[in-house]
Amino acid sequence: MVRSRRIIGIGALCAVGAVAWAEGESRPADAEAGRVLASKTCIACHGDDGNSLIAGYPHIAGQNARYLFRQMQLMRDGDRDPKLMAGQLDNMTDQDLRDMAAFYAGQAGRIGQASPEDIETGEAIYRGGILAKQVAACTACHAPDGSGNALAGFPSLSGQTAAYVVEQLKAYREGQRRTDAGDYEGMMRQTAANMTDAEIAAVANYVLGLH
Repeated sequence: MVRSRRIIGIGALCAVGAVAWAEGESRPADAEAGRVLASKTCIACHGDDGNSLIAGYPHIAGQNARYLFRQMQLMRDGDRDPKLMAGQLDNMTDQDLRDMAAFYAGQAGRIGQASPEDIETGEAIYRGGILAKQVAACTACHAPDGSGNALAGFPSLSGQTAAYVVEQLKAYREGQRRTDAGDYEGMMRQTAANMTDAEIAAVANYVLGLH
């Protein structure tokens, strides 16, 4: 019985290896290689460690690697079109993107200071949604502390800049950002569809200080 389990286990590992090879992942992600690549491409906007000093640019330090990798893939392939990222990833392989994602995932994120204005509104929406408007609670995917869900590829929001969160929620609301298609069945567009500018701003302020 033990031997049969071992054979099944080896077969499963081979299958996983075959999938990884088919996707072009020839080696595990290398955070040091990612650091070198990032130092040539990313630091002007995202800072040395992924904590941006420029208003409106996202913090990517401590973000989960699966989310970062997928978003960089979408940008490189033209399925997500942030104007300021145009051309930055064009010549990078999937392995390059995995390496950079591993580097940034290993960096420590920073927590901001939320404004007391509308903090109760932001917290109420984040934790409970808006039932009357079919706005889902953010905690379901992004966790009560904003840490996200790495296995599912849901991003961390903890400490994210308010300006960036506002911009992305509005882009989802207006259908300009569609990176929630496929596996995620448009959940972010559905969530943001009925949110007002004031509600979006309140949530964005709340997650700035969330940890």
